[in-house]
Amino acid sequence: SLHTPVIGWFEQHARDLPWRRPEAGAWGVMVSEFMLQQTPVSRVLPVYEQWLARWPRPADLAAEAPGEAVRAWGRLGYPRRALRLHGAAQAITERHGGDVPSEHAQLLALPGIGEYTAAAVASFAYGQRHAVLDTNVRRVFARAATGVQYPPNATTAAERKLARALLPDEDERAARWAAATMELGALVCTARNEDCDRCPIASRCAWRLAGKPAHEGPPRKGQTYAGTDRQVRGRLLAVLRDAVNPVPQAALDAVWEDPVQRARALDGLVADGLVEPLADGRYRLPLT
Repeated sequence: SLHTPVIGWFEQHARDLPWRRPEAGAWGVMVSEFMLQQTPVSRVLPVYEQWLARWPRPADLAAEAPGEAVRAWGRLGYPRRALRLHGAAQAITERHGGDVPSEHAQLLALPGIGEYTAAAVASFAYGQRHAVLDTNVRRVFARAATGVQYPPNATTAAERKLARALLPDEDERAARWAAATMELGALVCTARNEDCDRCPIASRCAWRLAGKPAHEGPPRKGQTYAGTDRQVRGRLLAVLRDAVNPVPQAALDAVWEDPVQRARALDGLVADGLVEPLADGRYRLPLT
């Protein structure tokens, strides 16, 4: 009873996003999934376009130094995603002749690919039947099917079981359902200020029919950024991204006053493989 109205709504209201177009291919879908993790569409769009123009195939990215992936990632945040995507491109080139594999198990075996990304690529790129559970989908299911405002902080076995139970039987329709529920959560059944008047399943939504009971449990805290190690890491990386040559320690010291926090952030970048220290005390983005 949910499939037809949700898919029908999607066909009328889905955003025209480049990774949804046929020409994007499986690689375009994979790149978008890496970039969209914890990052809004508006910030991803320009970086995505530049990325695909520079590296239209996995082999193109694999041939570059990983530091170039970090540089091109820009200010999307969580730059380890760039290294993971570079590692996946290398594995695709070495193991699969440069073509993103279509089998879920092969996708899952790629470095940097977890259950969600493997299911998303298999579904959105290859039209397969998989439960694709991102934050938006989980929120739609929590409200419409289980009658609670928000899903648990981490995906549970019960959520996965529910998602599998709600999947349409046909592959193509299941893939459409995955995209439609994700879009519904992004545009209508949002975390705040949900627009039930625009929802195609409002009359069937368990949470709405129960009177929209308030969230129970620990308060949901928004992520902070100002003053955190993440902000320091971002400033340090910005210096290295903008530099053609290795950067001296003094140039990095200038971006943050607190030497202890600055050193901790820099050590973390080195440990994560995002920054390479040189013997002469300078730093650069990684070459290998």
